[in-house]
Amino acid sequence: MNKRREVPGIRPYDGPAGGWGALRATAKAVHQQMEIVEAPVLLLRTNQPTGFDCPGCAWPDKEHRSTFQFCENGAKAVTWEATSKRVTPEFFAEHTVSSLLKLSDFELENFGRLTHPMAYDAASDKFRPIEWEAAFERIGEALRGLDSPDQAEFYASGRASNEAAYLFQLFAREFGTNNFPDCSNMCHEATSTGLPQSIGIGKGTVSLDDFDHTDFILSIGHNPGTNHPRMMGTLHEAARRKVPIIVFNPMRERALERFADPQNLVEMATYGSTDIASTYYLVKAGGDAAALKGIMKALLALEAERGGVLDHAFIAEHTQGFDALAADLQATGWADIEKESGLRRAELEQVAEAYARSTAAIVTYGMGITQHNTGTANVKLIANLLLMRGNIGKPGAGICPLRGHSNVQGNRTVGISEKPTQAFLQRLEQVFGFTPPQAHGHDAVKAMEAMADGSAKALICLGGNLAVAMPDPQRSFAAMKQLELSVHLGTKLNRSHLLVGKQTFLFPVLGRTELDVQAGGPQSITVEDSMSMVHASAGKLKPASEHLRSECAIVAGMARATLPGSRVDWLGLIADYDRIRDLIERTVAGFDDYNRRIRVPGGFRMPLPPTERQWNTATGKAMFSVFAGVRERYEPWPDDVLRLVTIRSHDQYNTTIYGMDDRYRGVFGRRDVLFMNAEDLAAHGLEHGDLVDIETVSSTRLLRMENITAIEYSIARGTVAAYYPEANVLVSLDYIDQESGTPSYKSIPVRIRRAAGQGGVSEAA
Repeated sequence: MNKRREVPGIRPYDGPAGGWGALRATAKAVHQQMEIVEAPVLLLRTNQPTGFDCPGCAWPDKEHRSTFQFCENGAKAVTWEATSKRVTPEFFAEHTVSSLLKLSDFELENFGRLTHPMAYDAASDKFRPIEWEAAFERIGEALRGLDSPDQAEFYASGRASNEAAYLFQLFAREFGTNNFPDCSNMCHEATSTGLPQSIGIGKGTVSLDDFDHTDFILSIGHNPGTNHPRMMGTLHEAARRKVPIIVFNPMRERALERFADPQNLVEMATYGSTDIASTYYLVKAGGDAAALKGIMKALLALEAERGGVLDHAFIAEHTQGFDALAADLQATGWADIEKESGLRRAELEQVAEAYARSTAAIVTYGMGITQHNTGTANVKLIANLLLMRGNIGKPGAGICPLRGHSNVQGNRTVGISEKPTQAFLQRLEQVFGFTPPQAHGHDAVKAMEAMADGSAKALICLGGNLAVAMPDPQRSFAAMKQLELSVHLGTKLNRSHLLVGKQTFLFPVLGRTELDVQAGGPQSITVEDSMSMVHASAGKLKPASEHLRSECAIVAGMARATLPGSRVDWLGLIADYDRIRDLIERTVAGFDDYNRRIRVPGGFRMPLPPTERQWNTATGKAMFSVFAGVRERYEPWPDDVLRLVTIRSHDQYNTTIYGMDDRYRGVFGRRDVLFMNAEDLAAHGLEHGDLVDIETVSSTRLLRMENITAIEYSIARGTVAAYYPEANVLVSLDYIDQESGTPSYKSIPVRIRRAAGQGGVSEAA
């Protein structure tokens, strides 16, 4: 066998996830961003009862049993926000917007914290400082000048607090629109759409205690070591109890193979680790539905063979639609299941056997399930699998969607939704005295399409990096630039801020780590984690600038300037956030006694009726659903078409890139790579290290990435992977799950060709 040639920046990483590698990376992040003396004290406050909630992932805290409630990527998120670097008016005076746009996303954010409110000046192509009240007045004038409130889009990032998000939706709805594109539209909207159809609520049903009592975990379509890393402690504990953890993922991910807990003294002292996955299956991208149907089909066979596999009493009392599901599974052929999933019948039967032996099972899933054009159907298939054995509404069992950003769930709970319920709108009218708009508004894709066709004129962004997160930057970037008004609230500079319109404002906000002092004294905010726990967060650091304002204060300032006749006491609400929470309690179900309960360490859990086997569906029962066939798309792609999955590196969180390494995958100092199966490389006449061009098959326009280095990796045959957001150039804006509107970032049909005139190894990035 020929020795694989060396490729610059590509080398094997043999260590486990976590361990000493994580500690070294944490120390590096601290050294690059913060004063060494401040960092330890700050990190020790992360996710503690009297500290602040990590601005990274939404995995919950486990009763604060540990001194260290942060992980490597959490430490990166904290130090990235608490950096000593600053972006001042002097910085903007030295740089035109055009020159800044030539820099990388990493370079832009690495300049540091924004310090002053800024307004774009087209004559000089620069941002210039502006007083807060003057900016608010200009924004209010521009919004009131629109022909219709529906010409404005109100985007919310999942980092915003419950209090800020609630004020944001109140502002927009009193203004007159339900246009609420948000980050959930791009990640877990399929969960929010599919789970209510299956179990009556768009949230997961498990708690951390359930992981202590489960005896089977199916992990499908997620990479916890990077995207929700504090989950690794939970999986580590389960693995050490010998709980079977069966993984379905297109790529080998080190954290799902081996993990060394930095808080385990024995593992650290011995350079040891714990195997996480008991079995690891490389499911083909787009093959999740086929794999899930295969497991369920095998369960039916086991039931017919020996009985006692299905929970017939639960099915009879609590569900509808089982007979239709069973008939569809019986009619689905194993040959089709194997072809689409990339897995053998015997492998799926082994999973069914392990599941059948369990007494309490949890299924965890991420965007590898939702970001497909059948994302909603995929979610409902997972619910089917659990319902077949009564694994919702009992200890140690349930469904666990892995939300990304730290408060994406909370934003949705307090009203950030383009499809509000009538009950919520009625409560708003009763409490505030205005009639909210009734028509459903725009999600993220519809908002971007409206900006592109000119029907949307204004965009207010409560955090985030919308244009970079969205598919099809060629269209999205151009759409942002033709707006009449764009407003961005953020801690750091990013590319979306630089896609300036006729009027563009850039507002610096307090970070999660910083002290928020209002007229009523120091304030705390609240967030909701992936398991519906609501708890308080209070920063302690001195703000990066005396000119910063909280997100709540900025939203209120814009609302006061835009709605001069409003009955809402915006300034009074900002003086004491308890008053905002009182209004949330009056208008959002589940927040009873809000202010008292958040003062209890750990907070409280929102109501989850399925945990009590109560199903708020149209029928009052949990609903089985039928997925016709096994393919994501019903027309078969030609044999030379591969499925592209967009992925995050380990030096990345969402669109924020902390550095250029992805050490668990063996990539260092670069991001211009395409991960490919060795057999796919050979079938395309390629070798490890060759330069390739990638073209999307399904788009009506030519979508293309050029001169990308193809590297051999343990990835499912027929599947390739490239880094997000760079690979968004290959995702058409209309290639979505039609039920939820979620873009299909995880299953893009592409063709791979050797780059024109290139055949050798690329240079290092």
